Amino acid sequence: MREGFAVLGVAIRREPWIFTVSTLGSVLFGALTVADAWVLGWSTEHAVIPAFENGEIGAGVLWAVFGLFVGVAILRAVGIVARRLGAGIMQYRMQAHSRREVTRQYLDLPMEWHQRHPTGQLLSNANSDVEAAWFPIAPLPMAVGTVAMMVIAIVQMLLADVVLALVGLLVFPVVVVANVVYQRTSSPLMTRAQQLRAEVSEIAHESFDGAMVVKTLGREGEETERFAERVHELRDVLIKAGRIRAMFDPTISALPNIGVLVVLGTGVARVLDGSTDAGAVVTVAYLLTIVSFPIRSIGWLLGEFPRSVVGYERVQAVLDARGDMAYGAATVEAAGAGADLQVERLAYAYDEEQPVLRDVTFGVAPGRTTALVGATASGKSTLTNLITRLVDPDEGAVRIDGTDLRDLDRGELARVLSVVPQTAFMFDDTVRGNITLGGDFTDDEVWDSLRTAQADGFVAGLPHGLDTELGERGTSLSGGQRQRVSLARALIRRPRLLVLDDATSAVDPEVEARILGGLRQNGSDTTLVVVAYRKATIGLADEVLHLADGRIAGRGTHEELLERSPDYATLVNAYEQQAAGETA
Repeated sequence: MREGFAVLGVAIRREPWIFTVSTLGSVLFGALTVADAWVLGWSTEHAVIPAFENGEIGAGVLWAVFGLFVGVAILRAVGIVARRLGAGIMQYRMQAHSRREVTRQYLDLPMEWHQRHPTGQLLSNANSDVEAAWFPIAPLPMAVGTVAMMVIAIVQMLLADVVLALVGLLVFPVVVVANVVYQRTSSPLMTRAQQLRAEVSEIAHESFDGAMVVKTLGREGEETERFAERVHELRDVLIKAGRIRAMFDPTISALPNIGVLVVLGTGVARVLDGSTDAGAVVTVAYLLTIVSFPIRSIGWLLGEFPRSVVGYERVQAVLDARGDMAYGAATVEAAGAGADLQVERLAYAYDEEQPVLRDVTFGVAPGRTTALVGATASGKSTLTNLITRLVDPDEGAVRIDGTDLRDLDRGELARVLSVVPQTAFMFDDTVRGNITLGGDFTDDEVWDSLRTAQADGFVAGLPHGLDTELGERGTSLSGGQRQRVSLARALIRRPRLLVLDDATSAVDPEVEARILGGLRQNGSDTTLVVVAYRKATIGLADEVLHLADGRIAGRGTHEELLERSPDYATLVNAYEQQAAGETA
C-alpha cells in the first residue's frame, strides 16, 4: 500500500493542477451527495409534513424544493464531469510522459544494454507496464474526493448518536484487514503476470520476425506450442488473480451493508430502552450507506495497487539503467574532404574469457578505401560497431580527424559518418521517406543518391516512384533492392566516412561493381571502410585488412595478400568457388 501511494505521489507531483481540479470536482460531488440527506430532510419538514397536516402546499415551497433538488443535481453533475475528465487527462498524460521517457532512454542506452534485453520485454516496458503503472490514477480523484464525503457523513453520524456511529465505524478496521490480505496474495501474481506479458510479446515478436524460417522449415506447430505455453501460463496466473479479486470486491461492497444491519439491530435495542430515538437510528443507517460508496471507491483504488507497483518498478528499472557510453564536448567538421580514421590497439570482448578483437591497429587516410576480409566470427562486424561507436572498446581508441570518438559531443559522429549494415531495414513508409528519414532533402538529391546506389532504375519502375509505399520492413522489395535503398539512405547525407558492413551481399556482382565504382567516382572524397567477401569488391580497395582470430593477420593490396598469405588466398578463393557453384 505504501509503495502504491508512492507511485501516485509521483503522478500528483507531475500534474498538480489537473489533480487539484479533478479532486475538487470529486469533493463537490461528495459534499452534494451528503447534502441530499439535508435536502430530503428539509423537504420533508417544510413540504411533506405540512401537506399532510394542512391538506395543501404553497407554490413557493414547491419551487424551493424543486430548486434545491435540481441545484444539487446540477452541481453534482459538474463535479462528476470535472472528476472524470481530470482523472482521464491526468492518467493519459502520465502514460504519454512515461512512454516518452522510456523510448528516450532506449535511444540513449548503448547497444550492449539492448543486446542483453529481448525486444519483447522492451515493448512490454513501453506499453503494458506503463499502462499498469498509472491505471490507479482513474479512481484516485474519486477516492480522494469521497474521503471528504466520508468525513462529513461521519461528523453527522457522531452528532446524531455517538454509540451507533462507533458501531457503524467498526467496518473500517475490517476493510483495512481485507486490503492487507488482498495485497499480500495478489502482488506475487501481478508480478508474474507482468513478466509473462513481456515473455508473450517476446515470443510473438521472434515468430513474426522469423516468419520466413518458420514457414520454410515447417515450424508452425512448434512455434504455436511455444507461444501457447506462455499464453496459457499467463491465463492461469490472471485467473488466479481474478479469483482473489472476485472475493475482494464483493467483500468490500458487503462490509458497509453488514455495518448497516448491525447499526439497525443495535439501534432497535437502544430505542426500546429509551437511549435514542428512531430518527437518529434512521439517520445513522442512511449515512452509513453513504459512507459505503467511499469505502468501495477506496477499495477500487487499493485493488489496483499490486499491478501498478509492479508496472512502475519495471518501467523504473529501464529509466534507472545506466550505460557506460559517455560523451565529451569535441566537434568535427561535418563537410569537406574524407575523414581521417585511426584505430589504435583496439581490444573488445563480449565475454572476458573469449576476446573478439585484440590489439587491432590501422589507419585509413582521407578519401581512401579499406576492405575488411575475414572468416565468420573473425571480428569484422564488431570492428564496424566500434568504428561507428555502437559500442566502446575495452582497450585502445578509435579516432576521427585525431579526436577520440568518446570525446565527441552527442550527435557529432552522425554528422560525418554513415553506416550501411548487412541487414537493410526498411520502415513502413514511402521510398522517399525511407531515404530522407525526415531530413530536408530535395527530390533531385534523392535521385542522385539512388543513381549512385544503382537503385534509380527499379525505383522509377515502381507504381508511384518515390511515393511508393514499401510496406513493413520493405516486404515489397527484394533483398538486393532493400540493400540499395539502404545505401542511398547513407549516401544522401554525403558522409565523410562511409562504413559498409557487407552491404551489397544480396546484389549480383555486376551491379555491385557498378555501385562501388559509382561510389569512388561520385564520392571520391569519402573515406570508405568495406566488409567484403567477393574478389571484385576487395580488388577495388586501396588496402585490405585480413582479420583472423580477432587480430590483423595481414595487410596490403589484394594482389599482395594473395601472394604472401595462403590463408587469405584460401578464404577468398573458397568464397568465389561457393558463389560460382550457387550460380551454376
